[in-house]
Amino acid sequence: MKDFGTLRELLGGLWHATHPIRFQSILTTGAILPEPDIDEKDRWKTSQGKECYPYVRILGGVSLFDFEGFDPVAYTQRYLISTWREFVPYRERWGCSVWIEIDRAKIAANFLSGVDVVKKWKCGNAYRHTIMPGIEAAHIGPLPSSAFKRAFVARADNGDLEQLPLLPVV
Repeated sequence: MKDFGTLRELLGGLWHATHPIRFQSILTTGAILPEPDIDEKDRWKTSQGKECYPYVRILGGVSLFDFEGFDPVAYTQRYLISTWREFVPYRERWGCSVWIEIDRAKIAANFLSGVDVVKKWKCGNAYRHTIMPGIEAAHIGPLPSSAFKRAFVARADNGDLEQLPLLPVV
């Protein structure tokens, strides 16, 4: 089982998780894009086609983890099949993940809370599209790097969290 020590760092924050190579692309682009240039086979939940893509993607948004007030035990008991553990502390198949903390105030105009995402999902009868109820929030449109507070990488081979600069590597 993966170490969940990283969760302590994530609690209370609003985060986007990505691969280290994608992180450099994000910094170079200056934003997290709703539709980055990534092969479909490397994207989350795309094997069954567009009609089953993650709901936030259908909205033209960037998926965010909102860990404000998050209780992992209560959440897991309530949402038995939620896939949040696939991401925390890192994606198993990558062996690491970069976590980017987002400033809520800077994205407020384009932000949908986890509660808002669920309401919209239900109102639209979009049940074929996956969500992580309550903790999956969204930023509609490109999320500018000016809203980034900090970033770190969590790795399978090292329990220490490595802080990352928010500047592109040249």
